[in-house]
Amino acid sequence: MHADVHHLLHTFASAELHTAAREFRLPRTPLCVRAGWMLVELGLRLTAQGREASAPAPRAAAFHPA
Repeated sequence: MHADVHHLLHTFASAELHTAAREFRLPRTPLCVRAGWMLVELGLRLTAQGREASAPAPRAAAFHPA
């Protein structure tokens, strides 16, 4: 492929990608919703840490053949 043709095809592909990128937008959620979910996640992590520190180590159940 000639360098000129390769450059022209690259230019067209690049322009298409730039157009698609400009049109793409992530759905925006309100700040209060995002902050609320972040607080929920933080609370879950804190309770999981507290449970690990205060809970006794799990033991395997004893097996008694009949």
